[in-house]
Amino acid sequence: MSYRLPPLNALRAFEAAARHLSFKNAAHELSVTPTAISHQIKLLEDFLGLQLFHRLTRALELTPQGEAMLPKVREGLECFVAAVVSAHERVSSGRLIVVVPPSFATRWLVPRLRRFALSEPSLSLHVIRSIKTIDGDQAVGADSFEPEDLRQEDAMVVIRFGAGVYPGFQVDRMFGSDYIAVCSPKLLEADPPLRVPDDMRHQVLLHDQVSASERSGPGWEEWFRLAGVSGVDSNAGPHFSDSGLAYVAALDGLGVALASKPLVATAIAQGRLVVPFDIAVGQKYAYYLVIPEAIAARSAVQAFRKWLLEEAKAEEP
Repeated sequence: MSYRLPPLNALRAFEAAARHLSFKNAAHELSVTPTAISHQIKLLEDFLGLQLFHRLTRALELTPQGEAMLPKVREGLECFVAAVVSAHERVSSGRLIVVVPPSFATRWLVPRLRRFALSEPSLSLHVIRSIKTIDGDQAVGADSFEPEDLRQEDAMVVIRFGAGVYPGFQVDRMFGSDYIAVCSPKLLEADPPLRVPDDMRHQVLLHDQVSASERSGPGWEEWFRLAGVSGVDSNAGPHFSDSGLAYVAALDGLGVALASKPLVATAIAQGRLVVPFDIAVGQKYAYYLVIPEAIAARSAVQAFRKWLLEEAKAEEP
């Protein structure tokens, strides 16, 4: 059954005026003018065909009809408020699941998460590492990952390293990812020293097999070409199946690694890694936030998106 209801603003004005017995105080509460309150009350009275207030010289009184109507109007407005609060609580009570490339999670996202956790303390955040987030795999958006059972109130988004073409999803570019040579500061003055690009022929080369196998990152052969150094076996040196292992090996002084610039920026700023040469290998891939359109408007998703893109701004030149 359908009902013809009066305007919500008129009901809000009536409830506030009846509670305060003052158009002026009701107007202050609702951030409007007393004239606007008076207009809304008149609109409601005309709609109902009833007089709701006795307008006295210096006072306002409810009519018997107004007295009878007030409790149910107040109850109805409280139900509206409860419904809105319930909707927000349902979103915040769910989990925001973020699926990310392994090296990105360890070296970029997790070191920054404390700021997000402080800004959204009620949000249950679950971070899942997956190699499927790198282009070259068939998986694309959040619906391609099933790491755990999802409840209706859960939301899953993906940070993807790739070309940025993901039809059917809301896609935000975060930043690009040029590759640079990095090493421990102690290698700069070691024997042999590391002062000019040609000195690299005497260094141990560290290889990240994840980048190589997924075609997501360049190799040493491209770096030596840009550096103008020839006659070097660019495949020599330890090969690691986990980019995190190559990163730790570089920190420990085992050799020189070819790493994604934004993912080692913090270690460089802290002096734990150095960039011996101003040579960067360009990369066609970038990092993207990929969100299913069906959940893009959820408050938890929007809060994470806003925070993530603000953090990412600092990575672009």
